[in-house]
Amino acid sequence: MDQNVTLNNGITMPVLGFGVFQIPDDQTQAAVEAALQAGYRHLDTASAYGNEEAVGAAIAASGIARDDLFVTTKLWIQHAPTGSVEDDTMRAFDASLRRLGLDQLDLYLIHQPLGDYYSEWRAMQRLYADGRTRAIGVSNFHPDRLVDLIEHNEITPAVNQIETHPFHQRLTDQELMRERGVQLESWGPFAEGRNNLFTDPVLTAIAEAHGKSVAQVVLRWLVQRDVVVIPKSVRPERMAQNLDIFDFALTDAQLQQIATLDTGESQFFDHRDPAMVSALGGRRID
Repeated sequence: MDQNVTLNNGITMPVLGFGVFQIPDDQTQAAVEAALQAGYRHLDTASAYGNEEAVGAAIAASGIARDDLFVTTKLWIQHAPTGSVEDDTMRAFDASLRRLGLDQLDLYLIHQPLGDYYSEWRAMQRLYADGRTRAIGVSNFHPDRLVDLIEHNEITPAVNQIETHPFHQRLTDQELMRERGVQLESWGPFAEGRNNLFTDPVLTAIAEAHGKSVAQVVLRWLVQRDVVVIPKSVRPERMAQNLDIFDFALTDAQLQQIATLDTGESQFFDHRDPAMVSALGGRRID
């Protein structure tokens, strides 16, 4: 299968990338260097992760040509009670680019559907028009907020990065995104091991049938659905294993078996929970 997807503006994005969420800053450079050595060319970070500088250092140390890499980072909720959210967004973008040591991003995402994200999006449209990022998108947007953003702005997000794994499969969300030209990207593909994912009998039986690991089956299931995915690991052997998913395919029967695992609910938190909205909205990172 093709190992890239084409976004709604015509650029290509590797369907399998390397995420650095929850990797401590002092371990990130080594982890990203190992990932690049293993063959990853798509990296995903965020200003909120606190490790953009380490990602940038790994890119610089790798010697890999910039054109061969696809780099994503994310904008945290901007707070400008006496100023402009648009101006703050531009400053936040500049700070992320500086920390990464890059002249251009491949993808810039609004991290949370909270605060004045319409002003953030207007600024991101300017960044895109100026060629400072090759694509713009969002993260954690439920369908209603995604459609509202699309219908009241000039540019449709290229990507929506949302929680997607066997216990929260987001099939309805993906169908709507297909209709609107938005690429679904999965975060938390292994649900961080919740619900005993790695020993689940359905996934284990499928893995044994293919001589693969449960992690490989989950990643294959996602890319076979045309979902971009960014697994995280700090172990080089796991990084290599996670890349090794393009030499087998799940059968229709196996896809149906995995479909039975869907609970339709988040395994982490609900962006519509008032307490969570308040906690996220109150977080300052700059």
